Amino acid sequence: MELAKRRAQALACERLSVAAVGDIMLGTDFPESRLPADDGAGQLSDAAPILRQADIAFGNLEGVLLDGGEPAKKCRNPSACYLFRSPPRFADTLAAAGFTVLSLANNHARDFGEEGRDSTMAALDDAGVLHSGRADTLASWQVGDVRVAMIAFAPFKGAWPMLDPVGAEAAVAGLAAGHDIVIVSFHGGGEGADAERIPFAEEFYREENRGNVVKFARAMVDAGADLVFGHGPHVPRAMELYRERLVAYSLGNFATWWGISVSGPKGYAPILRATVDGNGRFVSGDIVSMQQIRPDGPRRDAADRAGRMMRELTVLDFGGGGLGFDNAGAFAPVTGPIADCVAAP
Repeated sequence: MELAKRRAQALACERLSVAAVGDIMLGTDFPESRLPADDGAGQLSDAAPILRQADIAFGNLEGVLLDGGEPAKKCRNPSACYLFRSPPRFADTLAAAGFTVLSLANNHARDFGEEGRDSTMAALDDAGVLHSGRADTLASWQVGDVRVAMIAFAPFKGAWPMLDPVGAEAAVAGLAAGHDIVIVSFHGGGEGADAERIPFAEEFYREENRGNVVKFARAMVDAGADLVFGHGPHVPRAMELYRERLVAYSLGNFATWWGISVSGPKGYAPILRATVDGNGRFVSGDIVSMQQIRPDGPRRDAADRAGRMMRELTVLDFGGGGLGFDNAGAFAPVTGPIADCVAAP
């Protein structure tokens, strides 16, 4: 117990920077080739310097990284086929842009069955990018002296089960017992332009249960999570500070080359930057506003639309969510800075 106390004191003096984004799909070759000429590097060129500066850079990878293969789903309309398959070499594009860990828990992770997810995982492993998504996988690594884990949930077959609260809480508690910081990712909530507000209830999309995102996120923090990143609605949503831990309920679309609408807020592509201490307590953050501009990808948005939207929704849905924003869009706990660290004797 004394050793644990001393470690917690030492970790309180640590600072880790995290950059998090929403959905990523750099191009698909199914049912016909719609791949960018540069393997997607140009789409990430504006964001890459920001991602590379962070100790941890997170995103949600839609679709699979696979050469060939047959889809597990069928397209009702081949001209509007929402099945995404990119070449495995695109994993190198993601790594070069600075991504360190990705979620593979979403409704496109099995577009080509488990064979597709197997190939995705192997490609990311080869590129040195960590991942979680399938119900038997998680990411675990060290950032300096800090032990970090990421686990990704979704209400879809084969993923860590977002709709099984008992199982989810047990999985996160187990990770918290062996790690200093636990990051939880979830792909949940409604979809589309009318999904900006959080209903604080079960959400459905095309009669499919997409979970109660607030109930889920808070339960994950109660179980030991330190950062919670949501995605799935295709638009940004509010944030809150819950028990000194930051929750972002949707980071929207980030770099989606084809097949996903980027009109209006669906084209807002925020980069959420957060600093946490070594125990996972939120210290400070800001939002770098990007806007998807096809065919270029996300580009810096001088109008700060993504940031303004997330700040406004945070006030509307959570009364500010325990976060105070300055005129430049940076934010921190309204209670002020967390207590100064005390060096272990």
